[in-house]
Amino acid sequence: QVQVVESGGGLVQPGGSLRLTCAASASIFKFNAVGWFRQFPGKEREFVAAVTYGGGTLYADSVKGRFTISRDNAKNTVYLQMNSLKPEDTAVYYCAAGRGDKGLRVAASYKDWGQGSQVTVSS
Repeated sequence: QVQVVESGGGLVQPGGSLRLTCAASASIFKFNAVGWFRQFPGKEREFVAAVTYGGGTLYADSVKGRFTISRDNAKNTVYLQMNSLKPEDTAVYYCAAGRGDKGLRVAASYKDWGQGSQVTVSS
């Protein structure tokens, strides 16, 4: 049973924007941090951004200033606004929820994962 669902991926030209949405049940999001990770072919998942339940945010250096993570606790939804997209942002993007107890940048901190959403940046 899928508990975390990403949406909003697709094909965009370099310099364009996309907004990813992550939705889950209240039992999964409540009091938990939510992170976005991405995976390039043949590589490990890498941290992109995270938001705590209280709204604190953290970003990878590669996306700082271009991506914005936010959450709406009333809607049990987290967003990743991606601007000024580059071809090197092309990847499968995953949303995950968890306690963040091993650090927000660490995939092992997150218990519930979505199935991923493809983002392709190409002209």
